[in-house]
Amino acid sequence: MAFIGFRCGRCGATYDPGEVRYVCPRDGAEGTLDVLYDYDRLRAALDPERLRAHPARSIWRYAPLLPLRPKTLAREEGAGPLQTVGWTPLYRAERTARRLGLRAVYVKDDGRNPTASFKDRASAVVALKAIEEGASVVTTASSGNAAAALAGMAAALGLVAVIFVPHTAPPAKIAQLLIYGARVYLVEGTYDEAFDLAIAAAEAFGWYCRNTAYNPFTREGKKTAAYELWEQLGGRAPDRVFVAVGDGNILSGIWKGFRDLAALGWIDRLPVLMGVQAEGAAALAHAWARGDPDARPEPAQTIADSIAVGRPRDARFALQAVRETGGAFLTVQDEEILQAMQTLAREVGVFAEPSAAAAFAGLEKAAREGMVGEEEEVVVMATGNGLKDVSSAIRATGEAPRIPAAIPEALKHLRAEW
Repeated sequence: MAFIGFRCGRCGATYDPGEVRYVCPRDGAEGTLDVLYDYDRLRAALDPERLRAHPARSIWRYAPLLPLRPKTLAREEGAGPLQTVGWTPLYRAERTARRLGLRAVYVKDDGRNPTASFKDRASAVVALKAIEEGASVVTTASSGNAAAALAGMAAALGLVAVIFVPHTAPPAKIAQLLIYGARVYLVEGTYDEAFDLAIAAAEAFGWYCRNTAYNPFTREGKKTAAYELWEQLGGRAPDRVFVAVGDGNILSGIWKGFRDLAALGWIDRLPVLMGVQAEGAAALAHAWARGDPDARPEPAQTIADSIAVGRPRDARFALQAVRETGGAFLTVQDEEILQAMQTLAREVGVFAEPSAAAAFAGLEKAAREGMVGEEEEVVVMATGNGLKDVSSAIRATGEAPRIPAAIPEALKHLRAEW
């Protein structure tokens, strides 16, 4: 492995691979860790042309850039859905680009992952890391998607998954957890409270904890989306990427992936990163506007449950990602998210859940406000499938009308409309 250690995002302390497990001992939960690599070794061992010829159409084509031992990686073979995580389609949204007056708009549809969300990338890596560390039980807190991803990957690998989700999570997401055989606990509180409970339970019972950002390897799974964008765009980085943000870990993961590519000398610039939050859950957007290096906890209330986070756990790295790439944080209203669900489906053919559609709503707002150059090549990350939250889709479109079954009466209704 080229994995050589960790660096704390808060105090800058570095640690050897076996020296810490989750967060910086000095800073506790605020000291989320960045995984470090020997890039000189990777440059000598990797060739971009050979990588492009790799037969695997999944995140495992990037195995040398992941912090897993070869013996551990071998467990991916034959482990059902782990084999097909990643390498999701990138669609060119020509109608959207014309409407917004932009050169090129792409939508990366991570709802096509095995459990229908971007979170499969992190959960696949973390589940294998749990096996590498000798764990038999994995746990996480989630608003739904990360939990479903972990439950699916754990089932494929024969691990026990213990899941803590807010009791308000959409029923479809809870059904996913149960069907995978996870032990599910509906927490009578917020996602942030479930997050702390999962950590406490992991410590009390010796379970391996997947919690977003608290476990540094979540970012390593998520960074693979940047590698795929680089390949799918012909070996270049896009000009700008829009990402819906809750904890900030997807945003920091995409940033990490492009930083890896730059360190390898395979790209000469990073894309501008645009974080999009719901107005009712905008702790990071507010921190960015204040110029703070970290976020203050705030109440979170939005229909976009996957980004309904009041205390972002990867705040420092997410804010750094936006600032260092010259990006910005935007907020969008729930009504704009619902409209974006429809527009994204009707213009691009991608059915996205509210949190995924928030990124598309952010692009539309940025284009209206002149924040995107006409000649830019823009990517929108669609991070979760709309079937995760059907009630929001129906809220966006309204109920379908009922008509009689008898043909004469039915035709009468149709003629009145058509």
